Amino acid sequence: MNLTNHFLIAMPALQDPNFARTVTYLFAHDEDGAMGLVINRPAGFDLGTVLEQAGVETDGDADGYGDGDPARNLPVMEGGPVMKERGFVLHRPAGTWEHALAVEGEDIAVAMSRDILDALVAGRGPRDVLVALGYAGWGPGQLEQEVGQNAWLSGPADLHIVFEAPFEDRWELAARGLGVELHSLSGRAGHA
Repeated sequence: MNLTNHFLIAMPALQDPNFARTVTYLFAHDEDGAMGLVINRPAGFDLGTVLEQAGVETDGDADGYGDGDPARNLPVMEGGPVMKERGFVLHRPAGTWEHALAVEGEDIAVAMSRDILDALVAGRGPRDVLVALGYAGWGPGQLEQEVGQNAWLSGPADLHIVFEAPFEDRWELAARGLGVELHSLSGRAGHA
């Protein structure tokens, strides 16, 4: 089972505060484990706040961008409980950034370098972006075990949901894309 470019949708019974009612986009999954970004949990601040803390110049006098710069206003997601201080930019098209991991077989990538932030501020960044602090990670076999225990629904990712759907609707929209109505599921996992 390879779940790269798939959603992990938390089942209603999943009570882990890091993942309850979340949708995670998996950008890597192989025998060494899995990595993804939670796409529906806004951190409560925007990219401008992160850029200021990182010392990235954003006043925009030279490039025509300033406080009205759309990149500054991008919401930041809580991407997961691992390396919460590290920034990740999920984007398409994939592009060529200094530290980026292309998603196999897709025109989407995850960048982890300052050059993409500079490009976003200058208006030269990718068309579709999701900015997150932290990521979700699983060791070898861990994710497969959790899926087998009915903690997650999984299915192919819908990039419309990743980049365009309202954050508060993403959990239900992702499940609905698989033909599942989450409100009709019990909050407890059953075993036969």
